[in-house]
Amino acid sequence: MKKVSVLFVCMGNICRSPTAHGVFQKIVEEQGLDEAILIDSAGTHAYHVGEPPDRRSQAVASARGYDLSQLRARQVSHQDFHEYDYLLAMDKANLEILEQSCPEELGHKLKLFLEFAPQYDVDEVPDPYYGGAQGFEYVLDLVEAASSGLVEDIRKRYL
Repeated sequence: MKKVSVLFVCMGNICRSPTAHGVFQKIVEEQGLDEAILIDSAGTHAYHVGEPPDRRSQAVASARGYDLSQLRARQVSHQDFHEYDYLLAMDKANLEILEQSCPEELGHKLKLFLEFAPQYDVDEVPDPYYGGAQGFEYVLDLVEAASSGLVEDIRKRYL
């Protein structure tokens, strides 16, 4: 059986997308779906390639039981559009960058991650990089909600 594959995307792949990666990974494991779902994260820009997630993202995630320490930033590649079933952007700016690079026939794979968190009246995960701890907490709240919605979507569509 082919795994369902999910790629979380933000700008530098050190705050939002690795947070989503770590949260979603834990939820998938807890639900016994780790053999069915492949998860990764990447950035639209190469600013931080090879670096671990931002220490603030790691601290906030760790406090809620998520381990981001093994993740390393990478940039989205052309191959990602072919390999992943979901390419989930954290905001409209990064979605637009993905849309410009994505082959037209694969555009249906691109979405905003918060489409899976309709209980929130926002459609973008804000970049917490230049803010304080509250921004990282809010990102985690949004990511937890969207991750739960994404698991349900995958169950309905693929499993």
